[in-house]
Amino acid sequence: MFRANQLPGHPPRRPFGQTGKARTCPAPALILMIALLALDAAGSLSAQPATAAPVTLTNDETQAMVKRVLHIELEAATSSALTHPMQYQLRKVSPRLSTTKLIVETKDGDVARLIAINDRPLDPVDQHNENARLDGLINDPSLQRHRKEREEGDAERAKKVMRALPDAFLYQFAGIVQTPHGPSYRLSFQPNPNFNPQDLEAQVLKAMAGELWIDVAAQRVTRLEGKRLRDVDYGWSIIGKLDQGGTLLLEQADVGNNQWRTTHMVLVMNARILFKTIKLDTSLELSQYAPVASGMTYQQAIQQLRSNHDPEGR
Repeated sequence: MFRANQLPGHPPRRPFGQTGKARTCPAPALILMIALLALDAAGSLSAQPATAAPVTLTNDETQAMVKRVLHIELEAATSSALTHPMQYQLRKVSPRLSTTKLIVETKDGDVARLIAINDRPLDPVDQHNENARLDGLINDPSLQRHRKEREEGDAERAKKVMRALPDAFLYQFAGIVQTPHGPSYRLSFQPNPNFNPQDLEAQVLKAMAGELWIDVAAQRVTRLEGKRLRDVDYGWSIIGKLDQGGTLLLEQADVGNNQWRTTHMVLVMNARILFKTIKLDTSLELSQYAPVASGMTYQQAIQQLRSNHDPEGR
């Protein structure tokens, strides 16, 4: 996910409700960034036909716009001054299993409650197990503390990837795409032969090609997809190898009151990380975003999740 910020020439953005303690990076943003850190690919291109562009941007102008917009996205991911905590539904689908969870963002990190498996409500046994897991989380705050620490670590690594995005690729203006939310600039990108990643994490960007869409009015990224053109050694072959092919598709939108959140993602990859082979074929749908109280603790979030969805009546 990326977050809102004010742009020159645009009206000031007002905070949505009262903001609480800043979160280092929201869960939707982490989804994108962890994908960039872990995946071998970005997806096949299936864009709608672009309409005639009202302007044509030079390569230098396009590169400058990408740098400006991605800087805003990075600022949005690291500063929550204009971001309000949300509850949302996350549906994860793989070839053998689908799960649906309710997730609440809190100052203590995100809290999730499993509500469906293969699009069916939990049976009594699974419902009991989920309640037992939440009980354990309440009774042992260290579990939530460790989860938040992992989130913060992921966020720091992800920042390195986001900072490298403008220099990792050569961007070209490819027209205007009409979307349900308005027109977006359609930019194509190819690997920058002069890209020399300074961070281990940024090596995942090597040899990728694809498209980046930017909302014309809001100047926010609305879509990212591409393709890895060849195998790439990760960490000079010491850590692993990212295979050619695979897909990455990310879409985000304003879900209300200038709250920009991830709404759809597809991940397909084959890779070797250390001595482990990783195969992913997963799609994520994030929906039903709604604001929650600022400053909520994770214990309060668990109680809210239970009151909203608990067949056992707890």
